[in-house]
Amino acid sequence: MSQTWPTSITKVEPNKLLLRGYRIDELMGEITFAQAIFLAIAGELPTEKEAGMIDAILVSSIDHGVTPPSCQAARTVTLTGSPLNAALAAGILAISRHHGGAIEDCMQVLDEAIHQKKESGKTAREQAQLLVEAYHQRKRRIPGFGHRFHTRDPRAIRLFSLAHELGIAGEHIEMAQAIETVMEKIIGRKLPLNVDGAIAAVLRDLGFPPDLGNAFFMMARLPGLVAHIREERQRMKPMRHLDPKYHEYDGPSERSLDRQKTE
Repeated sequence: MSQTWPTSITKVEPNKLLLRGYRIDELMGEITFAQAIFLAIAGELPTEKEAGMIDAILVSSIDHGVTPPSCQAARTVTLTGSPLNAALAAGILAISRHHGGAIEDCMQVLDEAIHQKKESGKTAREQAQLLVEAYHQRKRRIPGFGHRFHTRDPRAIRLFSLAHELGIAGEHIEMAQAIETVMEKIIGRKLPLNVDGAIAAVLRDLGFPPDLGNAFFMMARLPGLVAHIREERQRMKPMRHLDPKYHEYDGPSERSLDRQKTE
């Protein structure tokens, strides 16, 4: 007789599927995809505020144009004639330590800073100063700060604003903001918090461990990759020379979400 092995995620029976104990057909139409993600990973349904924060995280990283390595990989595989699953896999496989991986690394840095703060009895700002000085002396960059395009990442600003509005902001967001505050004075140039750093702080304040940081980036970026793959198939010639430096945006001009709501 073969031995059984346990799983606590989904129970499948004839005509019934339970996700963490909830019937999936009863969840349909009642909870959002963000809530379902939280349920699947955390094991319990999120509060309304937690769900709103997860939703914002997923929207924040849905796409960043044609230049990121994941998009280039997905488009390159697409132009060879490969199927959707291969192109998506290529894009996801390109997400690693230097592309999206800053979330997990930043979560670990924030954890260590908070641990040292509690042991020393210092304030968040005092501990942040010690952290930045140590990294600067070793000529190491703190993950989650600085961006190759943005001098003020609007996604990071909005995530922290929402976290404070929803009462989600805790010690990890406090530490991230303290690091950002002292960084310019110590290193001599401004390296603002980017979306990866903001996601890292929010996820930790929500209770998610560092080893899930990159997973949220992958889940967020997947729809954007699908859009790029489809556009590559529809608008571009197979086996073209893909040079992201020479792309030109020809989509809709900037439009207001408020206007859409009133129409």
